[in-house]
Amino acid sequence: MKGKQSQNKDKTTQPPRKAVIYARYSSAGQREESIEGQLRDCYQFAKQNNLNVIGEYIDRALSGRSDKRPDFLRMIKDSERGHFEVVITWKLDRFTRSRYDSAMYKARLKKNGVQLLFAKEEIPEGPMGIVIESFMEGFAEYYSANLSENVKRGFYDSALDLKTLGQTVIGYKKGADGRFAIDEGQAAVVRRIFEEYAAGERAKDIYARLNAEGHRTSRGGLFNKNSIRRILQNEKYIGVYEYEDIRDENGIPPIVDRVLFARVQDMVEKNHASPNQKVQTFLLTGKIKCGHCGEDMTGDGGTSRTGKTYSYYTCNKRKYNKTCDKERAPKEWIENLVIEKLVDLLNEDGFIERIADEALEYMEERRDTTILDALEARKKDNEKAIKNVMDAIEQGIITPTTKSRLVELESDKVKIEKGIAKEKINNPHLDRDQLRFFLERYRDADMGEEKHRERLLRTFLNSVFIYDTDDDDPDDPKKGKLVLCMNYTDEHGKLSKITLSIMEKAVFDGVSGGSSFEPFVVFGALR
Repeated sequence: MKGKQSQNKDKTTQPPRKAVIYARYSSAGQREESIEGQLRDCYQFAKQNNLNVIGEYIDRALSGRSDKRPDFLRMIKDSERGHFEVVITWKLDRFTRSRYDSAMYKARLKKNGVQLLFAKEEIPEGPMGIVIESFMEGFAEYYSANLSENVKRGFYDSALDLKTLGQTVIGYKKGADGRFAIDEGQAAVVRRIFEEYAAGERAKDIYARLNAEGHRTSRGGLFNKNSIRRILQNEKYIGVYEYEDIRDENGIPPIVDRVLFARVQDMVEKNHASPNQKVQTFLLTGKIKCGHCGEDMTGDGGTSRTGKTYSYYTCNKRKYNKTCDKERAPKEWIENLVIEKLVDLLNEDGFIERIADEALEYMEERRDTTILDALEARKKDNEKAIKNVMDAIEQGIITPTTKSRLVELESDKVKIEKGIAKEKINNPHLDRDQLRFFLERYRDADMGEEKHRERLLRTFLNSVFIYDTDDDDPDDPKKGKLVLCMNYTDEHGKLSKITLSIMEKAVFDGVSGGSSFEPFVVFGALR
């Protein structure tokens, strides 16, 4: 207790850091008031942690599964200007429910010197925090996918009946039967686009004339090269209805004939033909370090006389000022070796069991069931009220009031059950087997897929130190070494940044120096 009191005292002596709040609610059964609750908790959190809130970013009725949220993107952009040092959000799922977006945007905030804090979720700094946060991101993503499953099921049933599913497509409108019907005014514009493009007109000239004449897209915007191309490649215009595995070649009234459509497809393919170049991704960026000087090694590349391209990780001191003699490490070789050794570690006896035990202990200590308990109590009251109304109906008391009351209670029941399901996902009660299941997914994942490789590295790996094999001293114990420093710890506390000197003391001298990481040492030979 003394240590904690002292820590709080130190906070108050420091000048308050500038912070902003990000709040969001989706349209799935949530209300505007939920924003006010998030803001209230965030302001209270700021007051308790010596933070000065200078602004708010709020997205209303927008899903966290997508990053297409205006205020969210504005906040990320503003973080580059250095106006604030901290972003406070209510819980992790308010920031995003996508693990990919979570990793990407947290990295951008960190690069801009901005810390992300959660008002109602205590995620520790250091290695255990990384593992816990990985769990929470996984549950948020699962909840979001599960919540949308019922919507998808309804869409699928409607698609079997060839309904529009709310889609807006220029040239079509929703008919009285819920299916696509031709909008003759817009259909003329669609035919014109196809005919002019087939006659050799440039897309640029086509959309310039349409905009000048006052024509607009189905969403009311100006035409551009992308909207023209989408129209030219949309099979709906030849009558094809498609949704997931449902495809009906004659499910929509056609606007253009198939001969014209086929000719246009050949022209689009020819006009837009370009090499399929894949963006090079260096998975170890920010993690791989030079064992000779301790500097970061970053992605680099070159081309041989024969035209073959090569990709490497190069020490920054060698790259920029030639003050390090560390050889470059071939990208594919070093990434594959690190992944291979991490997978070997995951398969070691006791490793997953240990992580699961530590994570379970931590999460149970901080689990807050206040909201869930309140929802469960509301559920019992709701069930009792429904039973009373049903009893009255069975006794013949059937009035407009009883019918209205039953509809109201049934509607509340759905909302309460959704709230309970969401709270269980956001604040899960996990047992050891469930945690082991989440960890064992890394064992079974296909490490040939980049998304699994990136997730494995992000969750478990802190840093990699690499030494050359051709050192002058053949007896050097560091020769040919690859040292992987993991994102997990024992009872020693949180993990701070691992430097070359800290790592070498722990690995080669057997001295921890106060650091609380466990190195995993393997031998490799550079090519």
